[in-house]
Amino acid sequence: MGNRRPGLAALLLSSVVVVVFAVAAALSCVAAEIKKTKVRQLKWDGKLCYLPRSHAFKYGVVALACLSAAQVVGYAAICSGFCSRDGKSFERRGGKRLTKAALFVVSWTSFGVAAAVLGAATSMSREQPYGRGWLDGECYLVRDGAFVASAVLAVIASGTTLCLAVMSMKKGRTEQDLKLHPQAG
Repeated sequence: MGNRRPGLAALLLSSVVVVVFAVAAALSCVAAEIKKTKVRQLKWDGKLCYLPRSHAFKYGVVALACLSAAQVVGYAAICSGFCSRDGKSFERRGGKRLTKAALFVVSWTSFGVAAAVLGAATSMSREQPYGRGWLDGECYLVRDGAFVASAVLAVIASGTTLCLAVMSMKKGRTEQDLKLHPQAG
């Protein structure tokens, strides 16, 4: 039994950590949506505009950090599940390869889009002084729903990462018993 994969306790611990970070990211996104700069806060002097810094910036940074941490912890659990197997185990379990590949693509795509939208929206939530704006000296406001969309994508990314972690850790009891006791087969 020397070459065992991480057990249920490790999977449970990493799953709890991923869920906590994902919930923190989603709640921070919702808080950022509530606290983002409103149109009425825009000051215009005829040529130049000014937007004050909003609390959405802080919440956005926290959401981005938590989303990244959830992805790193989740994929550390996945790697520990895959890397602790012998080379032939993945080939025998090829029936789930397409499902795992789909979950991998959905996880990283939703993470990438969430990080991009969240990063841009967070950046726009910084102070935009007269003549300096967010881009090309112009002021930009975060669209309604940008932070909420990031929250949904964060949940999708974390959920698919958890599913992939569970799939990478599962191993049939009979397969494990046959490896330990080949004469019993």
